[in-house]
Amino acid sequence: MAGLLDMLRPDQYAASLAEVDVDQLKQDGFDTLLVDLDNTLLPWSSSDVPESSRNWVEHAKHLGMRIRILSNTHNPARLGAIAGELGVGSIDRAFKPSKTGFFRAVREAGSEPGKTVVVGDQIITDILGGNRAGMRTILVHPMDSREFIGTRISRLLEKVIFALIHRAGKPGTISRSTQSEKQDTK
Repeated sequence: MAGLLDMLRPDQYAASLAEVDVDQLKQDGFDTLLVDLDNTLLPWSSSDVPESSRNWVEHAKHLGMRIRILSNTHNPARLGAIAGELGVGSIDRAFKPSKTGFFRAVREAGSEPGKTVVVGDQIITDILGGNRAGMRTILVHPMDSREFIGTRISRLLEKVIFALIHRAGKPGTISRSTQSEKQDTK
């Protein structure tokens, strides 16, 4: 059970994408960020990127970070429009937690798994997939309570996973918020 829990445990927790310290990640030697789309970068089913997410992406790009939006979405037009608006690459139908989409994103970015950070709001897709691919993983709180029905079901399993991780006594590090714990979803 410990091996499975290790694969489900994020390396770090953050209140939101905006709270992920890109400066520290760059200083730690990471050069690539794989960011989940729905409820990580923007609210589920929305095409409006919140200012906080937009600023985070721009800062990361300014630092020279390579960014790919990695999503299981079946709406590549929406994903492509959002990625284009932000000036970053994207991978649709990533089939997370399969390693295939993660490796494809890293290859397209011209990086390697050991220099890549995955940021997402779901343990079973983002964190499990990133850990399986040998990447650093950061779990953020979902931006919105509205979600795809399949995600709502997996959230029930996540509650059990969180309890097991905390019982094992190795929950990962927590980024302390210096701003509001609420995310900007406007």
